[in-house]
Amino acid sequence: MAHTETHAGISARKGQLFGFRPNNVAIIVAALRKWQRSVARRKALADLTPDQLRDIGHPRGDIGHPQINRPVLEIKAGLMTKLMSMR
Repeated sequence: MAHTETHAGISARKGQLFGFRPNNVAIIVAALRKWQRSVARRKALADLTPDQLRDIGHPRGDIGHPQINRPVLEIKAGLMTKLMSMR
């Protein structure tokens, strides 16, 4: 007669500290770096004058000039089809 045994399929995970996986740590580090870059960007923009902001095309540079004539590109429906057929 054959002898069989059953084993529980539950085992403790190895190599994880407090349930953090390397992928989760990478996500957290990336989010912190993104936050640091956004803070640095906001500080740099806060130091610029309205003329400097206007030079780089930032919306806050238009505080004194809300109706600046800017070039506008209008793209109509079917333009890509027309351009591809001209090719």
